[in-house]
Amino acid sequence: MKKALRIIHEEHRALAAMLGGLRQLVEGIEKGRMKADFGLIGAMIEYIDKLPEKVHHPKENDYLFARLRTRCAEALPVIERLEADHRRGEARIRALEAAADVFRQGGEIAFPAFHAEVLRYIEEEWKHMNAEEHEIFPLAEKHLQDEDWAAIEAAFVANDNPWEGAAGEYAQLFSKIVNLAPPPIGLGPGG
Repeated sequence: MKKALRIIHEEHRALAAMLGGLRQLVEGIEKGRMKADFGLIGAMIEYIDKLPEKVHHPKENDYLFARLRTRCAEALPVIERLEADHRRGEARIRALEAAADVFRQGGEIAFPAFHAEVLRYIEEEWKHMNAEEHEIFPLAEKHLQDEDWAAIEAAFVANDNPWEGAAGEYAQLFSKIVNLAPPPIGLGPGG
């Protein structure tokens, strides 16, 4: 696997871990094993917003998808679908934030709608990441040339740490989440 694709895969793993933690948290709340910690919920949504939406997706669009678009007509429908997902990302995050806000204000009665929004968001992200890894990656490996890979790798190598951002700008946010989240999600106090 090309270095750039490994980096993208690692960024997907970081996002998947955060989404998995969010899923465990809402399932723990649903089953009464955990209490709603709105600081933690907000931090997890902020992480999902900042890293994938603001760091990861723009580089996919500007480098991987842009290069592949010129080399492989077969990839165009998938690229267009994935770029549309990226464009909807801001609205999807705002819907998740709004559902969390309604839950925070409305209490237990508002939890099912929040839970459903979390599960919807996670499902869409899994489909998106799977399309990239199982449809785009093979086409990229087959059709992109050395100069394409050089440009793509230069862009993605700048995303040095998939957990904390390229320059560690999200290290404090990641650390906050880990320290607030109860086991087995993080290191924080029990639910």
